[in-house]
Amino acid sequence: MASNNGRKSVWRRALTPPQPPASNSTPAPTDPPPPEPSEVASVVQAALYRDGVRVSAPATLAETFRELRDQPSGMAWIGLARPTEGELLSLAAEFDLHPLSVEDAMEAHQRPKLERYGDTLFVVLRAARYLDAPEEVDFGELHVFVGPDFVITVRHGAAPDLSAVRRRMEESPELLKLGPEAVLYAILDAVVDGYAPVVAGVQNDIDEIETEVFRGDPEVSRRIYELSREMVEFQRATRPLVGMLHGLIAGFSKYGTDDELQRYLRDVADHVTHTSERVDGFRQALTDILTVNATLVTQQQNAEMRALAEAGFEQNEEIKRISSWAAILFAPTLVGTIYGMNFKHMPELSWSFGYPFAIGLMGAVCVSLYVIFKRRDWL
Repeated sequence: MASNNGRKSVWRRALTPPQPPASNSTPAPTDPPPPEPSEVASVVQAALYRDGVRVSAPATLAETFRELRDQPSGMAWIGLARPTEGELLSLAAEFDLHPLSVEDAMEAHQRPKLERYGDTLFVVLRAARYLDAPEEVDFGELHVFVGPDFVITVRHGAAPDLSAVRRRMEESPELLKLGPEAVLYAILDAVVDGYAPVVAGVQNDIDEIETEVFRGDPEVSRRIYELSREMVEFQRATRPLVGMLHGLIAGFSKYGTDDELQRYLRDVADHVTHTSERVDGFRQALTDILTVNATLVTQQQNAEMRALAEAGFEQNEEIKRISSWAAILFAPTLVGTIYGMNFKHMPELSWSFGYPFAIGLMGAVCVSLYVIFKRRDWL
């Protein structure tokens, strides 16, 4: 995007009201006027810059619009967080933003992308930050409109912290005076730099998970699954950025953007490529860890099944032994019970060999049962 002073009439809303029609003519139908910005509209931060130096800090959108009209050579940098529909529509009317880009900024939940609408670039970024306490990744969404003399950021979520970006740029007026392209570079650089702590935190989580897997922690599968889902989101944030930045670099070169700024942007592209490769590696590592964990869990389950089977086998052996001895002891008890009954007419009671016969029968039955059980390995 080259400098813009000669193009303002194309994209800026006309400042002079239309002349009223003659009294003898029928007024032509007109579209309803765009909503005017509220004097109390919530603006996170807005500032006007000239030659890289802040010249004003309007408190509302309405003040920003008025002051920018009074300073045709200035640049407006407007930051909004979760703006209302009225605020976005007033911005769209003032800066001639495309309805599709405004709709995307209003609804959020967009994939990272870079689109050009006339003289305006529309960029969607997914920022990320690592939360130490819950050990999870928090994702935010940032929409950036970059025009000939304005930059508008619409933030959904806590990340990224654009106030730090603004301070850094204001401390480098030589860079800031390069215009909206320099601000876009600074925002991209901040988002990509914000990925570094996330990468470090995820690497630490993966190291801990590997330890937990081989320690047999039962909760590790849930942690692997949750981290894998976060890596899917991280991939969706970083992968499109690689192509976006290469396309932006080509556009900067085509439109003759400052060479130093192009070098800065190439450095950001290198960083995001490295980050994307690391995230892909994390995803593969988590897949491998999940496979190893499943194998270890299966082995543990098999070991438990073997232990249960061995315990059942030993229990069966004990039951066999107990049953065998019970049968052996039951034989003399049965004989003794039979001959201990008080019947008058029992031939063996008056037989002279009745007692030795009963004792011999008891012994024979016991020995026979012992031999049978021994052959079957029950004893």
